[in-house]
Amino acid sequence: MLVSYALSGCSGATAAPEPDEKVRTSTAETVRDTASASPTPLAAGTATAAPAWLGTRVLPVGPDGFAAAQQTPAELRNRSIATVDDLPPPADGRFHATVQAVPADVLARSSWTDHCPVDAADLRYVTVGFRGFDGRAHTGELLANARVADDLVTVFKRLFAAGFPIERMRISTAEQLNAPPTGDLNTTEVFACRPVRGRKAWSQHAYGLAVDLNPFQNPYRKGKVVLPELATAYLDRADARPGMAQPREQAVQAFAAIGWKWGGDYRSLKDYMHFSATGG
Repeated sequence: MLVSYALSGCSGATAAPEPDEKVRTSTAETVRDTASASPTPLAAGTATAAPAWLGTRVLPVGPDGFAAAQQTPAELRNRSIATVDDLPPPADGRFHATVQAVPADVLARSSWTDHCPVDAADLRYVTVGFRGFDGRAHTGELLANARVADDLVTVFKRLFAAGFPIERMRISTAEQLNAPPTGDLNTTEVFACRPVRGRKAWSQHAYGLAVDLNPFQNPYRKGKVVLPELATAYLDRADARPGMAQPREQAVQAFAAIGWKWGGDYRSLKDYMHFSATGG
């Protein structure tokens, strides 16, 4: 089975903590930070429509199970694609967030099954506002562990206020996670029921305890493996472009403020997209 780059981080997996009983029994929807002030977003470049070929060119996979890293196409070297809304954007252009028990239809279209290492009752369906590369307010969705749902709202509220651009935030299906790689997707998300890449232990994404942020602007690299495979232009971290997670800047600081670790600090590999509650 071929595994796409999405949620590609997690160089290790630490056992998830036991769910809080009070959180476990909570099923009511909670609205967080509704109608927060909408600041002038930071400059995020001129957003453009996605190239017609985006997501359609399947890459050949080698015997190691990975597609070879490739030169970034010219259209994506300074990637600034306008968001196509998956959920209705906020009418007032402000930050809104909700946290609730996972609706049955959402769970059904996620990668969760009863073989996953976290109970469905211990997950939450989270919606948060985010700024696109078009500078506009959009609504994203996340499937996250109940223990960290409120913390994630805090992070994305801070990124919204800072004007940090995110291209897309959407829950992936199992079919999408296991699709042949095209090397150019860019979905910010949390939950993916899968093991650590190349190992049998569960990824922290499988517990809903890790975020991959703008994977194309923040690729994973270990040896010759680069994920997404076409994101090689973004391995040059000195060339700062919108949407990149950088030391001492908005995204890294926002996650650090809730005690999460960044894969850009790993020594044996670099996983610039990856933030986790456990450091794994």
